[in-house]
Amino acid sequence: MSGAAVPPLGAMVADGGVYFAVYSAVAERIELCLFDSSGRQTGQHELPHNNNSVWHGFLPGCKAGQRYGYRVHGPYAPADGLRCNPNKLLLDPYCRQIDGEFRWDDSLFDYVIGSNPAEGQASQLDSSNHVGFSVVTAAGAPASRGPRTAWRDTVLYELNLRGYTMRHPAVAEADRGRMRGLCNAEVLQYLRALGISAIELLPVQYFIDEQFLSEQGRRNYWGYNTLNFFTPASRYASNNPRGEFIEMVNAIHDAGLEVILDVVYNHTAEGDQFGPSLSFRGLDNAAYYRLAPDSALHYINDTGCGNTIDADSGVVQDLIIDSLRYWTDEMGVDGFRFDLATVLARHADGFNPEHPLLGRISADPALQHCKLFAEPWDPGPGGYQLGQFPVGWAEWNDRYRDAARQWWRGDAEQSGEFGRRLHGSSDIFEHSGRGPASSINFVSSHDGFTLLDTVSYKHRHNKANGENNRDGHRHNYSANYGSEGPTDDPARKELRRKQRLNMLVTLLLAPGTPMLLAGDELGNTQHGNNNAYAQDNETGWLSWSDNEHSLLEDVRALIALRKSSVALKRDTYRHGEPGAHGFADISWLTADGQPLDAADWHNCQTLVLLLSDETPAFELQALLLNSSRDAVTVSLQSLGADRLWRICYATAEVNATAPAIWRVAAHSAVCLRSGGESP
Repeated sequence: MSGAAVPPLGAMVADGGVYFAVYSAVAERIELCLFDSSGRQTGQHELPHNNNSVWHGFLPGCKAGQRYGYRVHGPYAPADGLRCNPNKLLLDPYCRQIDGEFRWDDSLFDYVIGSNPAEGQASQLDSSNHVGFSVVTAAGAPASRGPRTAWRDTVLYELNLRGYTMRHPAVAEADRGRMRGLCNAEVLQYLRALGISAIELLPVQYFIDEQFLSEQGRRNYWGYNTLNFFTPASRYASNNPRGEFIEMVNAIHDAGLEVILDVVYNHTAEGDQFGPSLSFRGLDNAAYYRLAPDSALHYINDTGCGNTIDADSGVVQDLIIDSLRYWTDEMGVDGFRFDLATVLARHADGFNPEHPLLGRISADPALQHCKLFAEPWDPGPGGYQLGQFPVGWAEWNDRYRDAARQWWRGDAEQSGEFGRRLHGSSDIFEHSGRGPASSINFVSSHDGFTLLDTVSYKHRHNKANGENNRDGHRHNYSANYGSEGPTDDPARKELRRKQRLNMLVTLLLAPGTPMLLAGDELGNTQHGNNNAYAQDNETGWLSWSDNEHSLLEDVRALIALRKSSVALKRDTYRHGEPGAHGFADISWLTADGQPLDAADWHNCQTLVLLLSDETPAFELQALLLNSSRDAVTVSLQSLGADRLWRICYATAEVNATAPAIWRVAAHSAVCLRSGGESP
């Protein structure tokens, strides 16, 4: 091998050969091993150069498609955090494709199985037949650019790439559960007709199944067990993961939709000190992971997944930035949802919203057009940081979910909290100069009950997960309205349907960025399982046959109403400032149309939210919300008895008993508008 100039990390095809470069500050030497399509090793070369811990070299005659891996020679002292073992073939952290099936085997572990890693007994078993191979990949045509929808016009739709099409009747059998399934014309037409603006994909970066799942004959369905941050998961492709991902992105962009990736940069699939040595651990354990200060054998586990990436490490920061740039520039991704994002801003002493990694992500020119939003919590100390991310970031708002579920369920003393969430959570986000779009509002997500299960089950039913029903959230703020699970009782079915629509009304017709869980518009159920992470079966897969077409039409209508709303286009918070037309920009009213006072907020079961907009197409929007068991009369005559109102949507029959007076049914919501354009 030759070549003294330091190339970018990874494998870069050039005239006459390939440049290879990999980082390790602890290696004494690194071998590049070449393999053919049968998995037979055909060559072995030492990387000849080491510049600032980047080992590199140029291999003449090497071409795209070459399978390879690294073997690292260096100190093996797990008790000191050093885990170099040349018997372990390691994946290149920067490779763009992985070939070969990952299979759990004792050879994947750098220590002798049955011993304690602290004893330092290095395994002599060769792992090359079980870990898979990195593949040299030539640069190709990048994906198309997305529509760059403004935040104010964004409606997110979270889906699992596999589960969404596994049972879709229009998708060919060979394409079900794969990226090409989302290219299907009927699937894309459905998404366009629904009205959402962006698909948020659960993790699609290369991940593996945890060993305990594999031993039970199960698979990781959600994908939060990433091993490589540049490679699309091969299980979602037929034979060309990179090409098929770009094909999928192009098709989604052609449909006028954005693609958001859920990315897992907080930990890797290598687990704790007893986990396998597959890539990062064997290259430079301490450079990639945060090790316990009193015992370098152990890992800080702020993620609950065995290890935590070290956000203070320069090599980790570069890896994440380079990965984000790749998925944006070449793969066409329009934004990212960062799983357990507080890890990305953790120093050894805790979370810091001014962490350099967050600053680098926010300021990177290649990411300026991207939507960035955080899951603002992790299981570590001080891990709940809702509202603390920088300007330019949005955040998943679980307080919205809980408040909406509790208030519509009829819980006492929830009206104040619910009102703050309907306002767009200014109490959480405005202090940093952000607007209501920063609040990603949702009532259900992949993690928890589906919307139908939220109104059908009081308790979780997770026995199929094999953990004696101990896993998943305990506090779901759900209700079954009389019986657990499915029901044939017409009144109960109607109430459950109405409660789902009530939550969707307040999700879609109030400030904030709404996110829908795929299938909620069809009445999809997981049969009470609120932690379906390993249910790669009909429990987790979306059903396209047992659906509620009338509910689907309601959801389409609500999204269309949101799009038509002038009052919901505002990028800043309202605080009751008067406008030229004589109305405050936001008002909270009692059922008789009078302003709510502090005492009313204590336990109010009827709320009227009034939004006004002072554009030339002046519009008032009123949401009449009744969570009580009784019908109520709501009067807006105080806003002008001769004002013309039109009913845009109602979750139950509503009767006008006089001009500007309505009889609102129990457990129901009504949207009224006055002025502006007709929906």
